[in-house]
Amino acid sequence: MDISLVAGLLVLGAAVGFAAGLLGIGGGMLLVPFMTMLLTAKHFPHEQIVHMAIATSLGTIMFTSLSSVRAHHSRGAVLWNVVKLLAPGILIGSWIGPWIGAQMNSSALALSFAVFVAFSATQMLLDKKPAGSRELPKPPGMFAAGGVIGTLAGLVGAGGGFVSVPFMTWCNVKIHNAVATSAALGFPIALAGTLSNIYFGMKVPDLPSGSLGYIYLPALFVISLASVTTAPLGAKTAHNLPVKSLKKIFALMLYLLAAYMMVKAFR
Repeated sequence: MDISLVAGLLVLGAAVGFAAGLLGIGGGMLLVPFMTMLLTAKHFPHEQIVHMAIATSLGTIMFTSLSSVRAHHSRGAVLWNVVKLLAPGILIGSWIGPWIGAQMNSSALALSFAVFVAFSATQMLLDKKPAGSRELPKPPGMFAAGGVIGTLAGLVGAGGGFVSVPFMTWCNVKIHNAVATSAALGFPIALAGTLSNIYFGMKVPDLPSGSLGYIYLPALFVISLASVTTAPLGAKTAHNLPVKSLKKIFALMLYLLAAYMMVKAFR
């Protein structure tokens, strides 16, 4: 890797780590498009760039989520009982997500995803109060919700916070707890998705030197180094922000994600 690519990945990793701590997301929606641009500029094989960006993103989330969740846990904000109920479905969904994406029409998938995320952002921005009686579903429902979260996260190389945080707040979980719990869920999402991308990528010939399946190991190392440094700062900032401000920031992130997916749908 040349120095300009290292510098770009360090800056990207720092931004991703802060976002992970602040919003409970893995940072994949920041990482994937920007890493795609960096790898394109360095003339990586065109047909493999997006696959490698998604896979490497999931790999970095393993480290970012651990750093972020440690900061949230120290404040007692992680709902570990919720993590235990969602994690089994998430592990399964995150493994099959990369495989499902290859079987579906990417434009239709991206468009449906953009509409869903934009709807979630609007609900959060309007700050409509959920019914007071609404609560998290029973274990079978939590397993199904985890499967959906994991599958979507595995498809786009993200930590799943763009789905899990709106889901939990809709079920009357406080936003700070939802963000913290989503950070903890990032690890099983990233673990299963990373192993899946290694497995499927090992079958692909002529990947660049330094690749493990679809994962580009030099970028994984540089981004992870930067992101684990800034994730605790993001978590600290999250706990110092009022709930309404945090919801507005998260809604903005969701709109940016929806816009990105909409562009992908019509390219």
